[in-house]
Amino acid sequence: MLAAAVMAVAPSARAQIQTTGTPGSPGATTTVSGKQLPPPDPKFGGVIKDGALQSKAWWAPRVVPPKQAPNILLIMTDDCGFGAPSTFGGVIPTPALDRIGKAGLRYTQFHSTALCSPTRAALITGRNHHSSGFGVVSEQSTGFPGYNSIIAKDTATIGRILKDNGYATSWFGKEHNTPTFQASQAGPFDQWPIGMGFEYFYGFVGGDTSQWEPNLFRNTTAIYPYVGHPGWNLITAMADDAIEWLNEINQIDPSKPFFCYYVPPAPPTRRIMRRRNGSKRSAICTSSTKVGTNCAIRSSPTRNGSA
Repeated sequence: MLAAAVMAVAPSARAQIQTTGTPGSPGATTTVSGKQLPPPDPKFGGVIKDGALQSKAWWAPRVVPPKQAPNILLIMTDDCGFGAPSTFGGVIPTPALDRIGKAGLRYTQFHSTALCSPTRAALITGRNHHSSGFGVVSEQSTGFPGYNSIIAKDTATIGRILKDNGYATSWFGKEHNTPTFQASQAGPFDQWPIGMGFEYFYGFVGGDTSQWEPNLFRNTTAIYPYVGHPGWNLITAMADDAIEWLNEINQIDPSKPFFCYYVPPAPPTRRIMRRRNGSKRSAICTSSTKVGTNCAIRSSPTRNGSA
């Protein structure tokens, strides 16, 4: 799946480099060959003399994706097997997912590791979960290669690859791929989404959280949008924030494609949650962690920013 997405947007080493604008001008753009990411800094192409009048300024071209590069929406549902959503023949009606699936591509050979963090690490890196440092969930990490819950620098995420190719990148919802010993506002943040190629993050760090009073972050700043808003809930809020981000990108630069990693949370075990109004209710989603996170959808919306 990741390979298909990257191949669709990243030109091969043999592909012709696409450029626009006057070379050296602030508005000049270029694609990259993909042989090295991030691409090496270009050599200065201007002229430097003792006098300003004899010198010539030169700006490095801005890296952009190839022409017709698609928008990419990657959705991962938590603890939900193929037998659940109607998108893949399941018994639960999911009309919104059905529409997205029909507009893009659906994959039937997605392999789950039967654990949360490992499946997610394998998905966003395109590698075996041990190669990505997640032989187990992050809370059970140990100081051994393949089990330390650290995605190494030579294991680039899909966010990093697309960002270095000129995409706008984001992550919304559950984030279970940061080591627990780095999951605080003290950092370091290189293992947070913004350190792994995702320019914008709105969600929570860890395996689960309250749907009404979550441990919520915007990038690396803790936020509390539910305070004073008794009807607030995480699922609706992350959808609203994702739509706002997409609209913002489209309004500022409609030619820039986006990659949106959308990860709705769900309680992996049966529990009782308390609403803000004080009443009790059973958790909406109850399933076994043995199912793992094994539903993924890729869609290629139109370039007008709609999803």
